[in-house]
Order: sequence, then C-alpha cells, then structure tokens
Amino acid sequence: MSIKIDDCWNRIGVRGDSTCPKLQDYFRCLNCPTYAAGASALLDRPMTAEDLISDWGQGAQSLARSETAVSALIFRAGVEWLALPTDAIIEVAEQRTIHTLPHQTNRAILGLSNIRGSLLLCVSLTQMLGAERGEAADIQRLLVVGHQGQTLVFPVDEVLGVQRYTQAELQTVPSTVAQSHTTYTQAMIVSKDKKIGLLDCNLLFYALNRSLT
Repeated sequence: MSIKIDDCWNRIGVRGDSTCPKLQDYFRCLNCPTYAAGASALLDRPMTAEDLISDWGQGAQSLARSETAVSALIFRAGVEWLALPTDAIIEVAEQRTIHTLPHQTNRAILGLSNIRGSLLLCVSLTQMLGAERGEAADIQRLLVVGHQGQTLVFPVDEVLGVQRYTQAELQTVPSTVAQSHTTYTQAMIVSKDKKIGLLDCNLLFYALNRSLT
C-alpha cells in the first residue's frame, strides 16, 4: 500500500536546489521536522512486494544523485568566505559565552562553550588560517562540527547558507592564496561573486589534535 509523501528534501532541500527557507534554521534536511514526519510515515505504512521494489529503485536514484552533487555550508570567518561539507555540520548555534582555558598558549584555542549541556572546545578559524579579522557582524554564530567522533565549535561572523555543487564545478586553489589557507583548503567553490574556500575536515581536525598533544 503506497502513501502520498511530499519528498521536499529531493526538490528544494540539500538533495534538490537548496531553496527551502527552512534550511536557514535547520541547515540540513535531517534536522527538519518535515523530514522526520515523512520518515515516520514511511516506516509506519504497510509494505507490499511492489512497495519494496519501488523503494529500492527510488533509493538507487537518490544515491546516484548524491554521487554527482553534494552540498556545503558557506560562512564568513573574518574577511574570508569559507565552506564545510553539510554532513559535518551538527548545528548552527547562536553566539554564547566562551570560557577561556588557563595556561593555554595555542591562540587558535578560544576556550569552552556550553552547547546543549556539553562543554565543547571552541576554535578560531581566523587564527588557524592566518586570516584578517575584519569587521564582526552584529550577530555571530557558532558552527558545531563533527568529524570521526569528535565535535568542535567554530565561531564565525556570518552564515550565508547551503551551496550545492558537483566535483566538476570545483576549482583548484590559486597559488596566490597564502600558504596557511592552502594547507586546509581542498578546493574553491564559486558562488555568484564570491570565491569560497572549501575546507578539509580531515586536515583541520588532524592539525588541532596535533597541537593539543
């Protein structure tokens, strides 16, 4: 027995054209109540052999789409426009108090902040990249980023939104970019009039773990 579900995540979500206004609040369809309600409706429905065959075919099509196009969250840290893969973004939180750590000599380590009851390490991307601070926005955000079981918080000045791209659309990092930038930037994304550095989570987390040991 089939049921009618509006799979908006494939049309206007991160698997579609990323025009859904709810992405400004949830940033990933997985965090959205609409996605959760749709998933619950699918799981609770009676299944027939025809449904299983249909679902398998739709799943294969979705997988093919995900292999050709992925998405990243674009933000500004200082004067730099940067991006991180959306699958690494756990949450975009409002600015809150960051408690400094005593005897901490690494200037990139800002301290600890309470995110939903957990004290998480806050890291300055501008310090890591050697970027100019620039003028801070009126409302700053905290990017809660997860990678290989570790979670870090990156304070940023502005969050632009989600950008969808394919591997063919990525550009190489110009040789004129500072060495500190190229160390952590795997490619460039062009969005309207902006050139955005796509950061490498592996290198970011590896460098921070090395500096803390």
